[in-house]
Amino acid sequence: MRLHKRLKQNKSLLPSNSTLLLAVSGGQDSMALLKLITDLKKLYNWQIEIWHGDHQWHRKSEKIENELKLWCLNKQISFHSNQANKEEASNEEKARNWRYQNLIMKAKLLSSENINFPCQRILTGHTATDRAETIIMNLARGSDLIGLSTLKEQRVLDKNLNLARPFLIFNRRETLEICKEFNLPIWIDPSNTNINLTRNRIRNEILPILNSIYKGADSRIAYVANRLESYSEDQQSFAKIAIEFCKGEHINSLSRKKLIDFTNSIRKIILSNWLKMLGVKRITALQIEEINNKISRNKPPGTIHLHGDFLVSWDKENINVSNKTN
Repeated sequence: MRLHKRLKQNKSLLPSNSTLLLAVSGGQDSMALLKLITDLKKLYNWQIEIWHGDHQWHRKSEKIENELKLWCLNKQISFHSNQANKEEASNEEKARNWRYQNLIMKAKLLSSENINFPCQRILTGHTATDRAETIIMNLARGSDLIGLSTLKEQRVLDKNLNLARPFLIFNRRETLEICKEFNLPIWIDPSNTNINLTRNRIRNEILPILNSIYKGADSRIAYVANRLESYSEDQQSFAKIAIEFCKGEHINSLSRKKLIDFTNSIRKIILSNWLKMLGVKRITALQIEEINNKISRNKPPGTIHLHGDFLVSWDKENINVSNKTN
């Protein structure tokens, strides 16, 4: 009922008369998502498709894939899977990119095969707990406001294709209850206990402490991200106007003279949004602070290297961004 109510509030989240591609690992969150989406299938006239990605991070990965496939086939649920090689999933970031690349390709193929039920949504089982973990992780990294409003309920992946996270209204305790109530199988990934992975350490060591001090802390932290999301969207809209006003003499440049007329806090917002627009994926609040200080009035020309081979340089007139890979 809670999920149905949320879908009625946000009708664009999971459109009726369409194909939904669910990313299912076999863990409690994705199995609970599969159960609730399947229960609502007739009401919304959805076609349900399952995709499973095997990262080959442990010896049981192929067994999990085969057992999950058999379970789906017994339930007459269409199942698809891909297996990564060691290079494709050698770390958390590469594995994530590999998953989304394969999901997008599968969604496009499903749409081409059934034009009456196009695949417009890829669903993941991210919960409020995942959102809280991401906030804590990004806060520790020194992220800006956008980083703290991460894991949005919906975002664009490709033309006519969105990523949807309908389970952000639940936390992990609740997804476990759903699995127990409906006697759903859960395949536990052994790599989830590897505390060398940042997210696992936050999940297994930090969040339990916060939840023991303030019960339901993960849900409340996630709700803060929800409020910040609206604030961040407004901020980005104003930043785009300011960036247009501050356009420099060349492509990928801002007028330093125009920019320094703004207050410190506004300059940092403009710089942060501008760099992200140019494709800088990782930038901390400390780096924005450093750039902002060094481009201030009467400061000499200089350069700063950023993640992804990006170089920010400035002279008396302009601030420029270049990338070695371009």
